[in-house]
Amino acid sequence: MRKTRLSFSAVSIEDKKPANNEIGAEKGHRIPERRKPSKSSTYQYTKKSFGPKRGTNRNWNNNKTGFRNERENKILPPAEGVVRIIPLGGVEEIGKNMTAIEIGDDIIVVDAGMQFSTDETPGVDYVIPNTTYLEERKDRIRALIVTHGHLDHIGGVPLVLSRIGNPPVYSRNLSVLMMRKRQAEFPQLPKVNENIVEKDSVIMCGKIKIRFFGVTHTIPDSMGIIIETPNGWIVTPGDYKLDQVDGIVSKEEEKEYSIFDKAKVLLLMTDSTNIENEGFSLPEVKVHQGLENLIRKLNSRIIIAAFASHITRLAHIVAFAESIGKKIAIDGRSMKTNIDVAIEAKLFEPKKGTIIPLEEIDNYPPSKVVVLMTGAQGEEFAALNRAANKTHTKFALHKGDTIILSASVVPGNELQVQKMKDGLTRQGVRIISYRTAGEDFIHATGHGNQEDVKWLHRKTHPKFFIPIHGWHSMLVRHKELAMELGMSEENIVVPDNGSIIEISADGEKINLRKEKAPSGLMMVDGISVGDTQDVVIRDRVMLAQDGMFVIIAIVDQNTGRLKKSPDLISRGFVYLKENQELLRQARILIKKGVEEGMLKRSARAEGNGENGIDLDYIKANLGETLSKFLYQKTAKRPLVIPVILGI
Repeated sequence: MRKTRLSFSAVSIEDKKPANNEIGAEKGHRIPERRKPSKSSTYQYTKKSFGPKRGTNRNWNNNKTGFRNERENKILPPAEGVVRIIPLGGVEEIGKNMTAIEIGDDIIVVDAGMQFSTDETPGVDYVIPNTTYLEERKDRIRALIVTHGHLDHIGGVPLVLSRIGNPPVYSRNLSVLMMRKRQAEFPQLPKVNENIVEKDSVIMCGKIKIRFFGVTHTIPDSMGIIIETPNGWIVTPGDYKLDQVDGIVSKEEEKEYSIFDKAKVLLLMTDSTNIENEGFSLPEVKVHQGLENLIRKLNSRIIIAAFASHITRLAHIVAFAESIGKKIAIDGRSMKTNIDVAIEAKLFEPKKGTIIPLEEIDNYPPSKVVVLMTGAQGEEFAALNRAANKTHTKFALHKGDTIILSASVVPGNELQVQKMKDGLTRQGVRIISYRTAGEDFIHATGHGNQEDVKWLHRKTHPKFFIPIHGWHSMLVRHKELAMELGMSEENIVVPDNGSIIEISADGEKINLRKEKAPSGLMMVDGISVGDTQDVVIRDRVMLAQDGMFVIIAIVDQNTGRLKKSPDLISRGFVYLKENQELLRQARILIKKGVEEGMLKRSARAEGNGENGIDLDYIKANLGETLSKFLYQKTAKRPLVIPVILGI
């Protein structure tokens, strides 16, 4: 029996004869295999053939948000003396921050973050910046410099490094420890070349001199970066806010930023996350005071839900609870990991016995226990949400417990947070959120508001400005603010991911080039990483919206007729038992399409002196016909998968 090569979901079984390439191989000759153009094995009613599609998320050819393998025209290196800046992530979203700075033969990469999956990438684990531009120039990458240890800045480090030649990584102690924890999740990848720097360190990366300065954020060891050029400094503080009271910054912070008093800053690139918020951001010290007040005066058992990344806040809670004789239990893998890292970094040192296992909290009076939990955003499998749903195997809420939600609600999470709060209150607990805490502040952002941003602009007095870290509307608002402060519009560039921005050799002009670096989504899906998974993601979205319809037809290749009535399978499309008439009509259409197609192709093959029947043609024709038929009958567009077996 000979098995003919067919695309997936089309199988033919015939009398076996040696194929031409097999005969050639037997004689010692290599015969090139004849390949047919690849064809999809799935079909769906489309605008091209039958009318417009429903929904707005199906423009798979949009290289801003779609999933194309972008290979742009060859981008020439920057001219001598020109400074090239390419934001590769973080300027069309909040997440996956990464920027490349290219001067001469040297490239410096700042941050390599990740972004969690969205509705546009169903089933994908997370998304990292597109590294195509850097992969093509990996021999010139001198360093990856990481500003701080949050996942939107370090989450992609292991995978990015392996793709860009594993250059040395520079960051402060805590950030290095957190990257080490992240790297441990990928044991198959090369070891990271770690280098710990301090906030006043000066290093050489190739011919580029780089120095650092300390900034205030919600995680310790955050730092800003200064890249020296002949025409002035390129400055990016990373994520920051001001440690201020009534607009007066702390002495420590004044000292850190005094480096810019007499400096010539060529370019400022800075955070736009809270650019729409007026005033100064709330200082973290007030949050510490608010939490202290609540922990001190509440006589109930206290559960505090916070972001695991707010290490400074978590460490303060542990230290204060310990000082007044309370025990601390920690629940949530990421929170346990981050506290362990903070202890390893000697940011705080709790006494032995202060931190107790979650299973032992009932051994202590409720007033003597504080539980730190993940799940302030209502995440499905986070500790607090499992407690709300009564699915937590090691922890149960008690009537009278007090839950402090020490986090704001991330836009888009409102409904899941509300459902979680409902589940909590049904169990008789009291909830204190950042909106209901009264004078006791329990949460503050880690990003500067408008007045923080204005202060930084005035302090650095840059010649050029590129807003980063935010959605496009945020970047535009940041541009407007810079212009309100007196900066010329021609000296500001609002980028997209992949934008190529250049500062002239004389330092007098900034220019946005027409060419773009590849910027399509780089998706991490299981063990696969790439920007070529557009078909997979498209099919997932289609399946989620309209389901699938599978046709299995067995054909007698001698007669061209069906051996039996075709089998039909529906998943997420229609309930078969309630749609018998639809199935009857579909079977008639399938029988007619298959048998007529078999006869036509057989006749054509004989006329051309060919041998065999093209089942791929039959399958494609059947898929398109059934897609149109199902839409006409149901106004739905299921993914149609025809499977034709030739016997």
